[in-house]
Amino acid sequence: MPTSIGAVTRYRGLTLRVLGARAPAIGPGKAELIERIGKTGSISSAARAMRMSYRRAWQLVEALNHDFRGPVVATAIGGTRGGGARVTPFGQRLVRQYRAMEGKASAAIAADLRRFERQLRRR
Repeated sequence: MPTSIGAVTRYRGLTLRVLGARAPAIGPGKAELIERIGKTGSISSAARAMRMSYRRAWQLVEALNHDFRGPVVATAIGGTRGGGARVTPFGQRLVRQYRAMEGKASAAIAADLRRFERQLRRR
């Protein structure tokens, strides 16, 4: 079943993970986390929206910032204005590139998926 991400159609069953040296550098969960941080300006708000603990979201942000050559998310410590987080221009490019790769992968196998889906029972 296809889903739309902006102008890109991605098949729900397709999961693209780009592997780093020790763990997935980025996959659908980290990409969504980055996008939500970009929209909300907050790691905790992004985590809540994804039904993820703040601790787990913070660990993922730290992993992203460690695994890539530039910072993906910049954070500010709380204070009178409450701190916050923002996605860096590098992080924005990273997510755009990842989403483009997802779209290309989906497009490359779209006809195969349609043929394959015809073999499945209807619910």
